[in-house]
Amino acid sequence: MRPYLLLTPGPLTTSETVKQAMMSDWCTWDEDYNVGIVEVIRKELVELACSRPEEYTAVLMQGSGSFCVEATLGSVICPEDHLLVAANGAYGKRMGVIAEYYHLNCHVMKFEETQAVDPAQIEAYLQAHPEVTHVSVVHCETTTGVLNPIEEIARIVKKHHKVLIVDAMSSFGGVPIDMAALGIDFMISSANKCIQGVPGFGFIIARRSLLEQCKGVARSLSLDLYDQWETMEKGHGKWRFTSPTHVVRAFMQAMNELKEEGGVAARHARYCENHRVLVEGMRSLGFKTLLPDEEQSPVITSFYYPNAEFNFKDFYTKLKAKGFVIYPGKISQADTFRIGNIGDVHPDDFRLLIEAIKEIQLQ
Repeated sequence: MRPYLLLTPGPLTTSETVKQAMMSDWCTWDEDYNVGIVEVIRKELVELACSRPEEYTAVLMQGSGSFCVEATLGSVICPEDHLLVAANGAYGKRMGVIAEYYHLNCHVMKFEETQAVDPAQIEAYLQAHPEVTHVSVVHCETTTGVLNPIEEIARIVKKHHKVLIVDAMSSFGGVPIDMAALGIDFMISSANKCIQGVPGFGFIIARRSLLEQCKGVARSLSLDLYDQWETMEKGHGKWRFTSPTHVVRAFMQAMNELKEEGGVAARHARYCENHRVLVEGMRSLGFKTLLPDEEQSPVITSFYYPNAEFNFKDFYTKLKAKGFVIYPGKISQADTFRIGNIGDVHPDDFRLLIEAIKEIQLQ
């Protein structure tokens, strides 16, 4: 049953079959679960992420995507290391906050929220600061929907022989990316984004040779990435602490449905078409997009308020009554709202959304 469509960057609308997969109970010690589900997911995540899967491994971690970002920064970066964070939104800035909590040597390079990360500025900083050991960046910054130029960023970071950490929370599975080809060392995402699972855990895909060096680095017991990985390796899928079994089983179903759709390329094409239908329709109704088209991801789209009298809460409530839930804006420099293009939603859903908005405008 769907009372409404979630047009958000996650949690998002899931298929009925993904929800149905949660209807059975699983024992966390049973091989049917650990070997038959968890290990299959780990293997398939690596294969989805890179063209050289033998060089990488996957770790599943309880909690939201931010838990996984914190687990990575807190387990990978040693006290003597230096981290450069390139931030152009709330989630890049959050990495800086995590670094503060862990007392890491960290510099946050801040860009405007409506500006893509500039690879040239990263290069200039690395040339001036050879002490930097790690660079982290968000691929798709859902604060606005901007898609950062990960290929060029990766080229520069690897040219300077630094470890590259990418928050691909809202892009992995929906935007093509090859960790091995780009030289990405750690990539972080979550179950309830483009794979179209439900909330409850995230995952880190890591270069095996670097993860093996992380023993004893973590400052947290629950968020010890190395220990979680070692336990899964030795226990053939066993989690250290209670696994979110229903959510994991739903994720396996979502992975199967991604394959049935045609993989990341096909899902990316659907998301792009969702975005195209949305933007053309919204512009026909007088709405303006926050970002220029060349910086816009197909994941989530930000729109300016149409006028000074616009009441977002009223607009939200009326749209929800018509079966659509959207997202408030999250930037300080303009009044905006956001509409997500990902999840089990299709171009016809966005055509219906445009009709609903048109009806609200006529009221």
